[in-house]
Amino acid sequence: MTTARVPGLPLDEAKAAADEAAVPDYMAELSIFQVLLNHPSLARAVNDLLATMLWHGRLDARLRELVIMRIGWLTACEYEWTQHWRVATRLGVSADDLVGVRDWERHEGFGPAERAVLAATDDVVRDGAVSAQSWAACERELRSDKALLIELVTAIGAWRMVSSILQSLQVPLEDGVAGWPPDGRSPAS
Repeated sequence: MTTARVPGLPLDEAKAAADEAAVPDYMAELSIFQVLLNHPSLARAVNDLLATMLWHGRLDARLRELVIMRIGWLTACEYEWTQHWRVATRLGVSADDLVGVRDWERHEGFGPAERAVLAATDDVVRDGAVSAQSWAACERELRSDKALLIELVTAIGAWRMVSSILQSLQVPLEDGVAGWPPDGRSPAS
């Protein structure tokens, strides 16, 4: 079990800090927010950014979760992979497709839209920006919808940032949560 570099607040303190920061109480149950709530205003900003895309976003939830899972895989971020495995499966994304992000170019379950957003994700993680080729594919698949394209790039950047936060602060999984579902295989395996 990893020990966070910045200890998470005990649950009662995290919930009190969440209330003060206008972060939903249920977020205080997550290890990442127990750590982030040491800085309540920053925790609120992170929550607001992610919640906007999770609950009010226009990008297809399946595509968003595939992007997040790919980032978790590419960055070897166990917390991000494990947390969003649970989110994605609750949203109906199949385990085959979630595992498919490990090697998305060979996964037969992905069509042009998935391939476009996953290529863009790889570009950002590798190079810091979406390539011209990936951008053209995303424009085509998202029908040149400016809001969707902005949201896609923001989602990639936001969850890449979250991965860096999680790994830099060494945020542990919640108690009783097994890492790297479904098979325990990590990128280092």
